[in-house]
Parts: sequence; structure tokens; C-alpha cells
Amino acid sequence: MYVGIDVGTSTVKAAAFHDTGRELAVASRPVSLTLHGGVVEQDMDEVYGAVVAVLREVTARVPEPVELAGLTGQGDGVWLVDAEGRPVRAAASWMDGRAHEPVDRWLADGTFETVFRRTGSAMFPGCPGPLLAWLDRHEPKALDAATAALYCKDMVFQRLTGSAPTTDVSDASMPFLDPRTRTYDNRVVELLGLTHRRRLLAPVSDPLATARTRGEGLPAGTPIADGPYDLPACALGAGVTSPGDGLLIVGTCLASLVATTDLDLTGEPAGLYINTDRPGHWLRAMPAMVGTAALDWVLSTTGVQHDEVDGLLAETPAGANGVRVLPYFAPSGERAPFVEPRLRAELTGVSLESTPADLIRATCEGIGYAARHCLQAAGLTGTLAVCGGGTRSPAWMRLLADVLGRPLRVVEGEVGARGAVLAAAERYGVSLDAEAWTRPTAVVEPDEGRAAYYTRGYEEHLARLREARTRIRT
Repeated sequence: MYVGIDVGTSTVKAAAFHDTGRELAVASRPVSLTLHGGVVEQDMDEVYGAVVAVLREVTARVPEPVELAGLTGQGDGVWLVDAEGRPVRAAASWMDGRAHEPVDRWLADGTFETVFRRTGSAMFPGCPGPLLAWLDRHEPKALDAATAALYCKDMVFQRLTGSAPTTDVSDASMPFLDPRTRTYDNRVVELLGLTHRRRLLAPVSDPLATARTRGEGLPAGTPIADGPYDLPACALGAGVTSPGDGLLIVGTCLASLVATTDLDLTGEPAGLYINTDRPGHWLRAMPAMVGTAALDWVLSTTGVQHDEVDGLLAETPAGANGVRVLPYFAPSGERAPFVEPRLRAELTGVSLESTPADLIRATCEGIGYAARHCLQAAGLTGTLAVCGGGTRSPAWMRLLADVLGRPLRVVEGEVGARGAVLAAAERYGVSLDAEAWTRPTAVVEPDEGRAAYYTRGYEEHLARLREARTRIRT
């Protein structure tokens, strides 16, 4: 069997697959986030412990030899480790907002745009550049004690294998990697005031690093590959590799990806170009900060359970009886398809007559409009696949198809873990039928009338967004 490991922001999963791509078993463990005053952190030992636990569970449930394993996980953030891969301090999450001050400064003085023109990376507070700059100013001793500033999956890879610190071209894409040479741009390091911390950037393994496991969670000697991180891994797992085709990941983060061979560093700086394992091929990524996390907040606030969502969406008409939501709930603002660290969510049109169903539908519609904005900015021209936790709601998928105005190729299951296995198989020269592994489970067609309604609603969404961005700048 083949095992994929997906170290998510709130959940760690391991999935076992047959060589045909059939999912044999999945094990998962929740992991906690510490949130206070815009700071969002994770305990690395808790995350690694969850990885070992899910691997033990899934291999116990499917007692077959493990041919190979692929590893993926959340991107961005800063995971400071020592030479053994042990934490120097808590991991700063990609959702962290403490570094908004350097981002604001770089936006004002032109550094932000210069970095984008060089690397295709529109920095946001939770990416490594701003976080390292913040730590260098406020916690220099933590950086002094660290051997490497890794990404999540790299920390796990180091501890599972005992390898030296390393990362891959996908994780390194934000914000230091030159997408043409696939090496670090030292001028960008200098622009961010981090030349004296250059040693913390882990060597980039291109192609993916491989090693043998030490026996924690997986049998000792299991071949494993490190990467790509979760966004490009999901693109692989959904079969999104042809230029123009796109993927929408409706997870904690709302990520829009479009495969491309065109590196265009003009236009408004936003999102990033993710380097893939094929030189000359990128994913134009617009990873918005909040996806299902926005809906989770509304459900928690209204006391509605997840299994009630489909029924409530059916109760309320398109337009949610006038309730509107700008779904920018993250404490660090928004990063795609624009960067606005101080942007916050807005609920309008609410009255004493508004129901929980109205709030829920308006939130789902708002997320759909944000996705449409991101996909348009990313250059979607071909087919669109969709994956993530949101696909478990058929009603939400129908709503998304209507809001986006296009068919959705729904790919269910552990898509990131599936992509990690396909990447590992490519690295080890193992032949797997990628078409069979990435076949959609359903295709959801939009309703023509509702799609026309939502096209008008999308223009109204953009107008409200422009007003909100203008207010916070004045």
C-alpha cells in the first residue's frame, strides 16, 4: 500500500491507498491553535505526536507492507527548530497576524512590490519574510538558538527520518525563491533586512528530498518524500496539471490555484507563483485567508451544527433575504487576490427578522464571491476542480457552482495525501495511473437562472469590497 500524510492546520491525517488509487483507510487527529491578540501559534511536539499517532493507526488498520509514503502539510508560517528538528519555540502559523507592521511598512516604501516583481510573492503577515523580520526585532534569541526556519512538513520530515533540514521549491516559493532559477534570491533577503539570518533558510531540495524513516509511525526504512506542500499537493491529487485548469480548495484556507506556463510578474501584486516539480510550470495561487473557518465561526455563533447546514441552505433563497457577508474573518486580514492586513469581515442587511439560515447562506455566498474573485485573478480558463472539507455539503457545492457560474469537478477524499503519494511515486520512479488516482467523484452543474443572479451579486460584492478597502486606508 501507499501512505499519504497531510499535516493540516487543525487536523493531521494519514491515508492508505491501493495502487489503483482506491482509498483503503484514513486516520485523523485534531491539533490545537493558540490564538491571542493576532498571534496564532502551534505546539510542534503536539503536531508531530499527531503525525505518529495517525500513522500507527492507519498502518494497523491496513496490515500490508508500505511501498512508499508521501508527506505534505500546511505552508508558510515559521517553524524554528534546532539541529535535531526539535522546537526552539512554538511554531508561528500562516494565520498569524503579528507581523502586520513590517508588511505595512514594505507596502508603503515599495519593498512589497519589489519583492513581488522578483519572486512573484505578495507577502502577508503570516509568511516567513515578515515573521522572521518580526522575530528578529522582538525575539532575536529564538533565532540565535535555531538551526533552521522550516515549514511544517519539513519539521515532520526531519524528525521522521533524521535527515538534515531541507525544504522544497513549493514551500520555498514564498517569499524568497526566484521562480526562474529556483534558488533563493539573496537580494530579497537583503531587502527584508534578513541577510544576517540567511543561514536559517533551509537548503532547497530540487527535486523533492527523499529519505528512509526511522521507525516512528511507519516501519523503519520506509521510503518517504518531502512535499510538495498542501496547495500544490492538492492540485496533483485533483489532476490539475494542464495550463488554464484550476482548483478551488474549500478548507480552512480558501485557496484558488490555476496551472500555468506563463510567469507574469506585472499587474497588482497578489497571491504567489508556486514552483512545481516541473521547471517552467507554476501554479498561480490566490490563497485567501479564510474558507470553512468563516462558516465555522458563524455556526458556532448561531449554535447551528454542521449536519444542519444543507437543510438551512435549502430554506433560504439566493441572496439570503438581503443579508450580505464580506468574509474576511482572519486576524491578519486578507492576502489574495489583494493584500490588506487590516481588512475585517462585515455583515450587512441584518435585522430582527434575519434567521440563522440567512446568516449561513450569506456567509457561503460571500465565500463563493471571494473564490470567484481569486479564480478570476489567477487566470482560470479551463476546467475547475474543487476539494476540501466544504465538498461534504452537497447544498454548498450547488451554491458554489451557481456563484461561480461554471461546472465543478468534485474530488472527494484525502486529496492532499493523494497528491503527496503521486509526487513521491514520481520521485521514486514508481508507475501509478494518475488519471485513475485523480478521477472526480461528481460533476456539479450550475443552474442558469441562479448563475445569472449571482453574476450581478458578484459585481455588488466587488463594490462593497472597494468601499471597505477605501475606509481602512483613509
